[in-house]
Amino acid sequence: MEQKNTLVKNASFLMMAAMISKVIGLLYKSPLSAIVGNVGMGYISLAQNAYMILLMISSYSIPQAVSKLISEKVAFGDYRNAQKILKGAMLYVIVVGGVVAFICLFGAKWILPSNQPNAVLALQILAPTIFLSGILGVYRGYFQAFRNMMPTSISQILEQIFHAIVSILAAWLFIKNISDGSQLSVAKWGAAGSTVGTGAGVVVALLFMLAIYARNRKDMRDRILSDTTHQEESYKEIFKLIILVVSPIIFSAFIYNVNGYLNGVLFSDILGYRGANAQEISIMYAEYASYFMMIINIPLTLSSAAPTSMIPEVSALYATGEIDQTCERIDQTVQLSMFISAPCAVGLAVLAHPIVSLLFPGTNGTAGYLLMLGSFTILLNGMSNISNGVLQGIGKPNIPMFTAAVALVVDVVAVVALLLFTDLGVYALLVAMIIYAVAVCIFNDRFMKKYLNYKNPWIKGYVQPILASIPMGAVAFGVYHGLYLLISVNLVCLAAAILIAAVVYIIAFIFVTKASEEQLRSFPFGGILVRIGRMLKLYE
Repeated sequence: MEQKNTLVKNASFLMMAAMISKVIGLLYKSPLSAIVGNVGMGYISLAQNAYMILLMISSYSIPQAVSKLISEKVAFGDYRNAQKILKGAMLYVIVVGGVVAFICLFGAKWILPSNQPNAVLALQILAPTIFLSGILGVYRGYFQAFRNMMPTSISQILEQIFHAIVSILAAWLFIKNISDGSQLSVAKWGAAGSTVGTGAGVVVALLFMLAIYARNRKDMRDRILSDTTHQEESYKEIFKLIILVVSPIIFSAFIYNVNGYLNGVLFSDILGYRGANAQEISIMYAEYASYFMMIINIPLTLSSAAPTSMIPEVSALYATGEIDQTCERIDQTVQLSMFISAPCAVGLAVLAHPIVSLLFPGTNGTAGYLLMLGSFTILLNGMSNISNGVLQGIGKPNIPMFTAAVALVVDVVAVVALLLFTDLGVYALLVAMIIYAVAVCIFNDRFMKKYLNYKNPWIKGYVQPILASIPMGAVAFGVYHGLYLLISVNLVCLAAAILIAAVVYIIAFIFVTKASEEQLRSFPFGGILVRIGRMLKLYE
């Protein structure tokens, strides 16, 4: 029960931090889009996509990898080698991050689509951020290994706050002082200024993590001194372990996420080949990457908090041979993730257009249709995040890399075919996204059955939350459109619809699952859910 509560507590910390961070990230995009325009938002999306790929190569999965390696050592009380892994991982990211940052700075024009040169400067400004992100990731993974998610959670919030503030301020200053006032110049310099904010956020988060680590150094030093039973491994052995474990996880994350970057390049190049001009392409891509993906990434980040919390626990349980407990922890992770994902998917589908028009008034409407049609991919991506985390946690990091590579081939073939031979335009990217996620889920599920004899909790994990979300979606749709007929104020109607729908979901979830108070407490913020249930006389 203690481990179960630890998972819930850690997931709750990460979910709260993710929710706050993503809401901040979503809110600042609206004034940013007003400053830089739709073309500028397209440049930002292209630069950010390339940045994320470079970040994945250098450090994106470092927190997961460090968390896995150190948690396995801590499970056996091997604090000496846990500390050596921290130092070895730090050296790893300094070397690899430095090389990748150099490539970003001097190779940006070859990384981005050739018909989008105005996005190059925005990517180059992100080069130092790539280097610093690796160091930040090591410290986050270190604390996660000890099942302490609070430092990571607070650092994520601080990072996003400074990211948002500096992005808006720097974009405005760059446009005011450097651009010549033309649309393309405003877009170019506004995009470049906005990426300064990304670096500012990472710097602040890193300073915070350094302060937390300094406060905890004495405690770790005491643990190392008390560890007299384990032989200290050589740095050669440590680096071999890091490379063998970190590299597959990084390559897996790279392959798993490179489809977004490739799809953006293919979209730009193929539509350019078919006659669309660069400005039109940038505007269309902004609807997909800057608006649709920005909104859908909020529930994806929330649902991924449980898999992130799960990895060190699954690694420790599997390392000590507790297979049944490992499967129980996976089941709980699925239920936590889908408890969040299912209502988010249904809610975004029925309220797609009001949400998009409220957050991004400059949209041409395409993002709303993308959100309405693609919201269910939240469920698919949640499933794939969990299965990736499980396979990495049990020491099979090559498998997610293999499944992602196969799915990537399918994705690229689908994108090329749809863009060349249909008029779907940006909707081709949505279709490819769905195909990719389905392929990853199918392959990973087969391997989980093979190595853990694991069976997905389909009824409790997936069917029940979806069933509870259906009446919630109907109520959200009815309340919004009913109120809009009376007062026609989008924000007020949305707020009322979301609040009432949330209450309906809790009631429906309790009835569908027949969840007891104890079971409801096993979910993030379970105490609040129980109090709501009591207020509604659902419990005695």
